[in-house]
Amino acid sequence: MSKTTIAIIAATSAFAGASLTALLFPSHRKDEPKSTPTLKEEPSTVPALSIPPAPIPVPVPVPVAAPAPHPSAAVLPPVDPSGILRYGFPGPIADTLATPSHLSSFNRFTRNPHWVAEHFTAQSLLLNNGSRRNSVFYEDLSIPSMFRAKLSDYFRSGYDRGHQVPAADAKWSQEAMDSTFVLSNMCPQVGEGFNRDYWAHFEEFCRDLVKRFPSVRVVTGPLYLPKKDERDGKWRVSYEVIGNPPNVAVPTHFYKIIFAEEAAQSPSGTVALGAFVLPNAEIPNSKSLSDFEVPLEAVERASGLVFADKLPPERRKRLCREVRCEIMVREFDKSRQQANNIGQVSRGSPQMQQPGGKW
Repeated sequence: MSKTTIAIIAATSAFAGASLTALLFPSHRKDEPKSTPTLKEEPSTVPALSIPPAPIPVPVPVPVAAPAPHPSAAVLPPVDPSGILRYGFPGPIADTLATPSHLSSFNRFTRNPHWVAEHFTAQSLLLNNGSRRNSVFYEDLSIPSMFRAKLSDYFRSGYDRGHQVPAADAKWSQEAMDSTFVLSNMCPQVGEGFNRDYWAHFEEFCRDLVKRFPSVRVVTGPLYLPKKDERDGKWRVSYEVIGNPPNVAVPTHFYKIIFAEEAAQSPSGTVALGAFVLPNAEIPNSKSLSDFEVPLEAVERASGLVFADKLPPERRKRLCREVRCEIMVREFDKSRQQANNIGQVSRGSPQMQQPGGKW
């Protein structure tokens, strides 16, 4: 093959390669003028067709599916922990109790309520159809015997059977009054200086709220709070247990959550919220109630309960900004109270000893 023939083939191959490159990757820029053909076209009877350029192929990713595991490769658990439920649910079980005076949730472990809720109005407090002289303490037979508090548990314990819903809030009927004396509404409370004094004044403060609010709801319950050990600086939860066998826990503190409603049964009315935590100990009557006010979240964190998650922030007010959070000390008739205690003992209720707690 002559050199002239090789040159012609090389030139032809170079032209074909340049044409393919120009088709896939156009090299013309916008500022470059396009060349015009100089050859004169022959006239034709067939109309010229405008053929669009061939589209540039775009690579499409192809998803790669993971191979399905072989049936023999599936691992079946060799155990069935939920099978224990065929013998029964271990718990914990919170007994929900409803009475004419209150609604409550009972803690079988401590033999005390988790919480007790009540409702009163100015009208309900004006009614006087029940008397505590006709009421006696009694065990809650709706709770299994091995889990409920008994009258004998409080005998010679040194603690009062402390109402969570006070009897004075349920004078509107004798049945309601009697229901406040069930032991599932009780917790062991220090007597002198607390249950018979400061705590009673606090209950009176709650009742006085009906002078400002048409509807008042109160949730009351025990707490078991940690205390710092002075020996090693560590925090520990420690509480006394009474009874025979010892099974009724003595709370370290008590809380009250107050819902003072601006309008009863209103889905949009404001609610003045107040949360208070008091020690189960003697408290001087000179102590300001506002000293025991705490954020609602503090009680929720300490108790494991949630009290107002359905009450939006825009409906909430702070109770102690709406009213003066101070107790009014009233000297109760000690002789009448002692006569009531004697009457209860004569009907079979154990008499309480003097407590020794101090604030």
